[in-house]
Order: sequence, then C-alpha cells, then structure tokens
Amino acid sequence: MSILLDILGSVGLWEAVLRIATPLVFGTLGVLLCERAGVLNLGIEGIMTFGAMLGWLTVHGGGDLWLGMLAAAAGGALFGLLHGLMTVVLGLSQHVTGLGITLFASSFAYYVFRLAVPTSSSPPTVTPFAPWPVPGLSQIPFLGPVLFDQTPPTYLALVLVAVLGWVLFRTPLGLAIRMAGENPHALDAQGIDPIRLRIGAVMAGSALMGMGGAFLTLAAFNSFFPTMVQGRGWICVALVVFAVWRPGRALLGAGLFAFCDAFQLRLQTVVDGVPYQLFLMLPYVLSILALIVMARRARVPQALMQPYRRGER
Repeated sequence: MSILLDILGSVGLWEAVLRIATPLVFGTLGVLLCERAGVLNLGIEGIMTFGAMLGWLTVHGGGDLWLGMLAAAAGGALFGLLHGLMTVVLGLSQHVTGLGITLFASSFAYYVFRLAVPTSSSPPTVTPFAPWPVPGLSQIPFLGPVLFDQTPPTYLALVLVAVLGWVLFRTPLGLAIRMAGENPHALDAQGIDPIRLRIGAVMAGSALMGMGGAFLTLAAFNSFFPTMVQGRGWICVALVVFAVWRPGRALLGAGLFAFCDAFQLRLQTVVDGVPYQLFLMLPYVLSILALIVMARRARVPQALMQPYRRGER
C-alpha cells in the first residue's frame, strides 16, 4: 500500500499524465468537432500517423518545430477535405470512408517516410520541443511542475479545450455547427449551407488530429516510426462518447486514460511475478468500463452519420 501511495504522490506521475494526455486531447477535440457537425471520422488513426510523419519530416528538413505542427495540421485538413467530399458531398458511408482513409493515410505516411529515409536502419532524430516552465507559476509546490512545466503544445491543447468549448456553446458559429449535427434542414432554412459547414468542421477537426500526431514526433519522442500512434485514434473516438460531446469532459476522459497508462508503467517496476501484458491492459479495460457507464447517458447528435441532401426529409 505504501508503494502505491508513493507512486500516487509523485510529481513524475502527474507530469506524465498531462504529457500522455496531450495527443489524446488534440485527437478527441478533432473527433468531437466532426461529430458535432454530424460526420463520423474514423480516419483519425491514419490522419494522426500522417501528421506525425509530416511534422517530423518538416523539422528534419530544416523547418521550425511550430512549422512542423502547422504542416501536420495542413496535412490533416487535406485528408479531412477528402473525407468531407466523399461523405458529405457524395453521401458515401462514413464508416467505410473513414476506415479507408486510415489505411490510405497510414500507408502513404510510411511510403513518404521511406522516400525520405530509404536506407537508414534507425529513424533519424530531431530536436523536440523542450519543457517551457511558466515564470513564477512553475515554482508552486507540486502543481507547478505538473501544470506549468510542460511543452508548449501541451499548453496549446489545454487552451484549445477552452476555446472549442466557448465556440461551440457561446457563439453563433458553434450553434450552427451543432445544428448541422442535429437538424441540418433547419440550418438550411436559416440560409446557412450545411454541406459547406460540415466540410469545414471536418477539415478543422482533422487538422487537430494531425497536430495530435505531430505531438508524438515533436514533443513526446524525437523520431517517427509507422506504428507510433498505437491505437490512440480509436481511443479518441471512444473518449468522445465518454465526454458526451463536450470539450471539458473530453479533457477529463483523456486525463483518465493517461493516468491509467502512466500508473501501469510505474506498477511494472515495483510489482514482480505479474505478466506485463496485464499492466498494459489496465488503461484499456478501465476505459471500456468508463465508456459503458457514460454511454448509457450519452445523447448522440441526431443527424450523426446521416447524409444531408437538400429538399429531402
């Protein structure tokens, strides 16, 4: 018991929680924005992989770290445009299209990576974002190192939670996005094109997904390898349901999963005789249990996955 309390009381654990949660926050906000507009985007796993590769490649080629994040966002937005054209304009299956984009984006990322690095046995590295302590606040005992000694993309992710929550629930644009996912015909009656709005929301959401992938190569690690996303995209899709499509709760869900992940890593070092695979299962099992509990009370956007065609009911 004392070992568990020592782990729970360590600053390193909670620093790791926020760091592990950051790509999940980016990805979950991206999925949430798409689904609020009525579009399910299962391309997130591939978009995050492509964003991770493109961000790394930009910096490896001499670009700035923030330019790498911007390039990843632009790459994600392009895949969002592709997804929007196929599902919103052509009305194709959002499930099939999303899975197809995941396969295509992941494979294309590996193809481009091998073009850039054809012979290296180990992936080249870049200098990643360094932690940026906030003057004064980072000196606060315990909370300072946890909250105010993180990398700049982590601060950006936290700001985006507040910004997206404000936009969705406090602005006319947010109301229009939510109406696109609830009743696009009513939105059209007000003179706003639901098709253009949905495509824009999917592009913006996919840009956030790309930034989540870039965080992995430009802040969490310093190189790219094709399997580095490791299912984080699918976790983000589940976290949106856990969050009942609200940005603040999305942050809570990402933090919960990150805590389980960071906690099990430390348990492996102090508990003997237990297969490590059981520890690896812990965050996923707890996330599934939390999802089951929250999903029973979740209210899905009424027009989610329903293609909009003007004049049809």
